[in-house]
Amino acid sequence: MRILVIEDEKKVAELVCEGLAAEGWTTEACHDGEEGLQLASRQAYDALVLDIMLPGRDGLSVLAALRTAHNTVPVILLTARGDVEQRVKGLDLGADDYLSKPFSMTELAARLKAVWRRRSGEGLSLITHADLVVNLHSHSVQRGAHKIDLTGREFMLLEFMLRHVGRVVTRMELCEHVWGYHFDPGTNVVDVAVQRLRKKLDEDHAVKLIQTVRGTGYMLKAAS
Repeated sequence: MRILVIEDEKKVAELVCEGLAAEGWTTEACHDGEEGLQLASRQAYDALVLDIMLPGRDGLSVLAALRTAHNTVPVILLTARGDVEQRVKGLDLGADDYLSKPFSMTELAARLKAVWRRRSGEGLSLITHADLVVNLHSHSVQRGAHKIDLTGREFMLLEFMLRHVGRVVTRMELCEHVWGYHFDPGTNVVDVAVQRLRKKLDEDHAVKLIQTVRGTGYMLKAAS
C-alpha cells in the first residue's frame, strides 16, 4: 500500500512512517492540512492516516473536502482520547476508522489492513498455504478438514508468518509486530506463543509448517 500520513507533530509522523515502512508499505508525510488535501487530491494513495488537529486546515475539513470531491480514499482519523464528538463527526463525514492518541503501531497497521480488505473485496480476505486456509475477516482457520481455534494473539502471529512465507522471521520482528513492544532478550513470550501455535497447526499432520531456525527465529515452510 501507498499511505499518506498527515500529522503536524513531526516526530509522531516520522515514527508512524517508520512503523508502516516496516510492514513493507510506501509512506509519505506532510504536516499541514492544506498541503495534505492538495497531495491527496492530486495523487493516488491507498489510504490516509489523518490527524484531526492540523494547522492550515483541520483534519475534518480535509476529510469533508475529499468526500465532497468524490475522493473515496480510505481514511483513518487520529483523535484525542475521549473526544467522542469529533469521532462521530468524522465517521459521519466518511472516515473509515479512527484511533485515539496515544496508539500502538501494531493496532494502526491492523486497522489499515482491515480497511484495505474491506475496500478491496472479499477475495483478499482468504490466505491459503499448503492445506491451510485462513480467513482474515472471520478469523477462522482450517487445515485440511479440521477447523482450528486460535486466540487473537495466535491469529496475529500466524498472519504475520503467512505474509513472510519462506523467510525467517526473528523473535524481535514477532515481538514488535505482534505484541507491539521492543524485544526483551530475557523473555520467552514469543517462543511460548509459537509453540502453542505449532501444536494447534502441526499436531497430527505429517507435514510440519512451522520451522525453528535455531538462534534466529521461525519460518513458515514454503509449500512444495
